Amino acid sequence: MATFGNLSDRLAETFKNLRTKGKLSASDVDGTVREIRRALLDADVSLDVVKQFTAHVRERALGDEVNKALNPAQQVVQIVNDELVAILGGEQRRLQFAKTAPTVIMLAGLQGAGKTTLAGKLAKWLVKDGHTPLLVAADLQRPNAVNQLQVVGAQAGVPVYAPEPGNGTGDPVKVARDAVKQAERAQHDVVIIDTAGRLGVDAELMKQASNIRKATNPDEVLFVIDAMIGQDAVTTAKAFQEGVDFTGVVLSKLDGDARGGAALSVASVTGRPIIFASTGEGLDDFEPFHPDRMASRILDLGDILTLIEQAQSAFDEEEAMKVAEKFATDTFTLNDFLGQMQQLRGAGSIKKMLGMLPGAGGMKQQLENFDEREIVRTEAIIQSMTPAERENTKLLNGSRRVRIAKGSGMTVTDVNQLVARFEQAAKMMKTVARGGMPQIPGMGPMPGGGGHGTGKRQSAKGKGKKQNASRSGNPAKRAAEQAALASGVVPGEAGAPAGSGFGLGGGAGAKGAPSEEELAALQKMLRR
Repeated sequence: MATFGNLSDRLAETFKNLRTKGKLSASDVDGTVREIRRALLDADVSLDVVKQFTAHVRERALGDEVNKALNPAQQVVQIVNDELVAILGGEQRRLQFAKTAPTVIMLAGLQGAGKTTLAGKLAKWLVKDGHTPLLVAADLQRPNAVNQLQVVGAQAGVPVYAPEPGNGTGDPVKVARDAVKQAERAQHDVVIIDTAGRLGVDAELMKQASNIRKATNPDEVLFVIDAMIGQDAVTTAKAFQEGVDFTGVVLSKLDGDARGGAALSVASVTGRPIIFASTGEGLDDFEPFHPDRMASRILDLGDILTLIEQAQSAFDEEEAMKVAEKFATDTFTLNDFLGQMQQLRGAGSIKKMLGMLPGAGGMKQQLENFDEREIVRTEAIIQSMTPAERENTKLLNGSRRVRIAKGSGMTVTDVNQLVARFEQAAKMMKTVARGGMPQIPGMGPMPGGGGHGTGKRQSAKGKGKKQNASRSGNPAKRAAEQAALASGVVPGEAGAPAGSGFGLGGGAGAKGAPSEEELAALQKMLRR
């Protein structure tokens, strides 16, 4: 995640120095803690939080759990991970719904924090979860704020209650109160109130927000804070907590390139949990906040659990099972690949998904050069082929490739590279489908371990069922399948142009989602 890029690099360098030592002395620990302190301060983390964090790390690192560990350096990484989870809030906190509808959610924060866009993101996320939200335009101060919410609501497919034109006119408290009544009449089960912000904290802002809270008695008051705000995050958060109080925090602009200290400070300083994170400009760039997963991303341990969830949300399970069988039987075609690639596009940014793989920090340059527009170009090449050519790439002689290149607006070299990588990816996924783990050039074995399969086909009687059960119950293998497809052109692969979008597709092949226990076990395994 871009916001923590510099912090991740600094911490990775610190831990790399530790790994050369078989036993850690007190001076080794002090030097490591000193580097961690500098990295956190450079990331604009609050000084009080840094002191508390490093004190806990030092105390534990000098204790028996490190002295007696077979791998002291890895144990220190685990300690830092645990303490990061703690300052990020510890356990994930879910949105609290009212026992009797509608649930009222009030958004508060400074102007420019992204409240209006976030209202649409939250509404769309709730719709996916089966709710019927109503957006409320109670920001009547900022020019065109009402119009902006109406546009965002239309994009999210959610109705907007906007009886006042705004632009400095109307009573926001009355609008918010009437909106709750309207939601009851129209049977909306969630009300999301977009309130006004200011460029800075002032008495008028706090009074208006406080009056809206009293009038609507919200079940959740979410404080929206810009993750790039730096040291001001703590001051702003404390001011809102004293003036309005809030039940949870939403981090916006986590895709930015600032230092990101707000994320590591606000939960610890206010005692209020971070519930959601906004990770991009699109309405789908929004996710529940998991402290343990965020800590893993910061330490470049990956976030396979979120990767699995995103893949499962985008892929049709029945179709994925068919594709998995095609991999195993050598019948996977460019038509299947095209369909899988189009489904993968629905999962969100490919670059972000690749960034969730463990060790992605070491591929930073390749990921930066990754051009997602290549997916569109790849689609154009495949769609310029005849049905027979898509089913059998061996038909693609020289004259056919020239025709396809002209029809797609690409070059013959592009067509050649697509075919070569398709055949390579199909071969790789055949290995995965038969129970092996692929060796990807430039990356080594995929996360999840497991060794290579024998390549022997299992019989349809009994063994076939066992194979399917294994595929269903092993989230690591499914994550590897998905990641291998998503990696198509592997960064660092000889002859692979940086930024190529080939090889994207899906092999989820899983019948049903993994359990919470399986996900937790996988995350623990990846940290070792």
